[in-house]
Amino acid sequence: MADELIPVEKLTEDAARVELQRLAAEIAHHDALYHGKDQPEISDADYDALKRRNDAIEAQFPTLVRTDSPSQRVGAAPTGVFAQITHARPMLSLDNTFSDEDVQDFVASVYRFLGQMPDNSIAFTAEPKIDGLSMSIRYEGRKLKTAATRGDGTTGENVTANILTIKEIPTELPEDAPDVVEVRGEVYMAKSDFLALNAQMEAEGKQTYVNPRNTAAGSLRQLDAKVTASRKLRFFAYAWGEMSEMPADTQHGMVEVFRRWGFPVNPLTRRLTSVEEILAHYREIGLQRADLDYDIDGVVYKVDRLDLQARLGFRSRSPRWATAHKFPAEQAFTRVEKIDIQVGRTGALTPVARLEPITVGGVVVTNATLHNADYILGIGNSGERIRPEGHDIRVGDTVIVQRAGDVIPQVLDVVLEKRPDDAVAYDFPKTCPVCGSHAVRERNEKTGKLDSVTRCTGGFVCSAQAKEHIKHFVSRNAFDIEGLGTKQVDFFFESEDPALMIRTAPDIFTLKKRQETSLAKLENIEGFGRVSVRKLFDAIDARREIALNRFIFALGIRHVGETTAKLLARSYGSYAHFSEAMQAAAPKFGEAWNELNAIEGIGEVVAASIVEFFKEPRNLEVVSRLLDEVTPQDAEAQAVGDSPVAGKTVVFTGSLERFTRDEAKARAEGLGAKVAGSVSKKTDYVVAGPGAGSKLDKARELGVSVMTEDEWLALIGG
Repeated sequence: MADELIPVEKLTEDAARVELQRLAAEIAHHDALYHGKDQPEISDADYDALKRRNDAIEAQFPTLVRTDSPSQRVGAAPTGVFAQITHARPMLSLDNTFSDEDVQDFVASVYRFLGQMPDNSIAFTAEPKIDGLSMSIRYEGRKLKTAATRGDGTTGENVTANILTIKEIPTELPEDAPDVVEVRGEVYMAKSDFLALNAQMEAEGKQTYVNPRNTAAGSLRQLDAKVTASRKLRFFAYAWGEMSEMPADTQHGMVEVFRRWGFPVNPLTRRLTSVEEILAHYREIGLQRADLDYDIDGVVYKVDRLDLQARLGFRSRSPRWATAHKFPAEQAFTRVEKIDIQVGRTGALTPVARLEPITVGGVVVTNATLHNADYILGIGNSGERIRPEGHDIRVGDTVIVQRAGDVIPQVLDVVLEKRPDDAVAYDFPKTCPVCGSHAVRERNEKTGKLDSVTRCTGGFVCSAQAKEHIKHFVSRNAFDIEGLGTKQVDFFFESEDPALMIRTAPDIFTLKKRQETSLAKLENIEGFGRVSVRKLFDAIDARREIALNRFIFALGIRHVGETTAKLLARSYGSYAHFSEAMQAAAPKFGEAWNELNAIEGIGEVVAASIVEFFKEPRNLEVVSRLLDEVTPQDAEAQAVGDSPVAGKTVVFTGSLERFTRDEAKARAEGLGAKVAGSVSKKTDYVVAGPGAGSKLDKARELGVSVMTEDEWLALIGG
């Protein structure tokens, strides 16, 4: 992948901003496929490289961190097939490390955050990272009550009936267990059971499965628990959610408690105190990897003492006290048969390599994204060559591909010695393959550099963009309209019958009314039927009221992902207020513009994109027609228990002495406060340490409440 080889330190701020935008969209797409559908489209290595690239750029340009950044979210929303369960405590994912140096940095960051010298006084646990499906199992009164998948980290799918079929999971806990217990771990399929299942499928003339992880996830999501019971799923316990009492005060102690309660725990888990011991154990597990009867893709390190875990706290999507050290990927050779162009919702033209099928690590791979025109040419964002000899990728080339556990590879390089004599350089299209409009690369006015992405200029004239917008609008994390899948959207969009066509979002909600007076009844069309049509109309009517954040996300505003939409909904409260403020923000550097930019996580690029959306009359016309049909519900104010700062906006400034800046922000957000980067009329508190400057002056000018660190601690309860 091109971006992995580009030195981050060479990126300009504008180039970094564009790159973070691309990474956020691409990673969100792959998250939805992996977590929501168990149908990954890229390899683990490719996915990890995307996230590693994103994290490196954010570290170099911390002011550019996007609210829809992959570093701010976890997993994907539940599928809707099962009932949903809201986790009592969020199920977060882990940050990844890939080298010995990364592990050393992780350990050093723990000591640094806690204000301690790195003297090996802090113990860590190290356990294999199981390649399975995360699960949270809740016990009440020591009896198994519910079981839920991770989902989007906040809400998962209720798979209790299927979990009860896994014999390794106890249905009742010992008498000395607390009244409320949530045991978390990984559901997986043993390699031996997977091979036996595939042998059975082959003997019966049925299609075999791809890998144990996807087979386990698919088995667990069966509506018929008898199917799940026949698949021999297994479980490792290693974490917990809500506990009415803590039976141990260390990570290692908690795992021992799980073992005593009857849960399977991994025998390779160790308690270690130095980087050298940690890395030695990583290598030891790596040597055993091929002989284990379960798939692992790395080793997880966690701070052992729970009180230190509590002090370290969490980022938005991951704990500071844990990381996953991933194993290297596998490589193979194959041939590029052709290069296709896909047109996305924002008009981006994405080249895709169709590969001669090749088996890598037991999995057949056939596709790989080629990202953009420059990647095909072997050029990085700053104009540097990204392959050892600077060569391009051509149809017919033999390429080195890499994967680390899923389906589709990462193209690493070209084997020039095997390039066919008639191979010609790929000519990236200058027109959209769907609508014929000009395809252009925008030029950054400040830097003069071309955007890495080629975009169709057709807008809603381009059926690919308009159609993809409809698909986005009805997608699971937006309006989530059951019965309007890809095939149905294609049918309605391509129909020329006024009683059937759906070309914009409001058309979805007028479909039933148009059908009532039409002779072309949907139920008489092949692929539909009276029952399915009734269910479709019921599903549409069920979405005539919708959460504000989902409504904002569904609009498809560039740069506005799920996390950003939630942030905007929480900040503005109602759609009327949000819309009015965004239209008022059009004159940049006015009060409305400044308030938008003051929201923590909203940078100038995101703000400008939102404002541009509301400046476009055609957008406002579509939204106006949509509001005739649906009602966005006002956002509920966030509250955390009896927190005195829930829903308040706080700014930290100056040199904090009682806690680090990271600790201060984490604690405030944990209590439901919003931490802003600048002071405005909507700021409730400014916590000022020694050396506070312009922000303190601004707070006094606006009459905002200013307090010392001690006063802040007294307010939040120490």
